[in-house]
Order: sequence, then C-alpha cells, then structure tokens
Amino acid sequence: MLTKAKKTTDFIIQTVAPIFNKNGYAATSLSDITKATGLTKGAIYGNFKNKEELAIAAFTMTVKNMLRRITDHQSLSDSPIEKLFLVTDFYRNYYNYSQELGGCPVLNMGVDAKHQNVALFKYVQYTIDKIQNNVARLIDDGKQEGEIIPETDSVLYAKRLYTMIIGAIFMTHTMENNSYLLQTMDQIDTMIQNELKI
Repeated sequence: MLTKAKKTTDFIIQTVAPIFNKNGYAATSLSDITKATGLTKGAIYGNFKNKEELAIAAFTMTVKNMLRRITDHQSLSDSPIEKLFLVTDFYRNYYNYSQELGGCPVLNMGVDAKHQNVALFKYVQYTIDKIQNNVARLIDDGKQEGEIIPETDSVLYAKRLYTMIIGAIFMTHTMENNSYLLQTMDQIDTMIQNELKI
C-alpha cells in the first residue's frame, strides 16, 4: 500500500510531466507547477530537492510508460523479425499517443535539455541508447533464430532505424501531419523485408 508521501510524489510527477514535456525545462516555472498541482512551493520541495530532480523524475516516468507500451505491443509475437514489424506498427499510432503527452518526450527533452540542463540531457541520451540497444538485441535474436541475415551489423542498423523514426516524429509534429510517420514506417518495413529478412 502506498504511503501518503509516495501518493503525493506520484501525483506531482504525473501532473507536471506533460507540462515539462510541452514547455521544456527552462520555460516551466515553479508557479506553473504549483498551479497545476494545487500544492504549495513547500509541498513541492518537500518531495523534490529542486526543479531539476522533478524534471528528471517526470521525464523518466513518461519514457518508462512509453517503453512499456512498446514492449506490450511487441509481446503480440515471439518472432524477432515480427517484433521489428511491431515496432513500426506502434509508431504508426504514435502521433495521437504523443499528443496526449505534449509531444514526443525524447525529441522534446533532447532538444530542450541540450542547452538547458546537462543532467536531464544525459537521461535523454541514456534513453536513446536503451531504445537503440533494444532494437539491436531484436536483430541479434533474429540472426540467432535464422530470421535475419547473419552479416547484418545490428547496432548500425538499429541506429539507422531509430534515426528514421525520430526524423519522422519531428516532421509529423512540426507539420501536424501523420503521413510522415506512416510513410516512414512503410519504408522501414520495406527495408526490414528486403535488407534484413532471410
């Protein structure tokens, strides 16, 4: 059972996560946080030592939920190559999902924190590495299962795929047009079919 303090901490994180994601670290003020939560400055700093700690907690929670969604979607198949196709399938619906979050957390915080907050930026880099490593692991699994061409450079290919995905997310949000994501996911599917699949 959650303690009252833990419930308050979770409530603060869940409430301010979309604000940080949408406004960025520097543009999110303490008054934005107190207004959204209905809590005093003392109550906020009773749970977090500073704004940076809160921003990191908010980003971590948002990304954790996103990665859980991707993992759940991938569980629809046991086949590594099919799991790769399920990654693109997830991102076909990412625009609507990320709109609820105030945009893509990896993209938003990556751009914002680069020049604003070193600690938060390192969390973004860690997240990108984690996502790319997960894709590379899928490719490695596919090679072991005899589904993917053995000579494939798993890490290089994972970076290539994720770069395409992030680029499509940027264009979709900037142009407010989901076709960038849909067309890029179709292109990645073609690449997986023609360049990876045995």
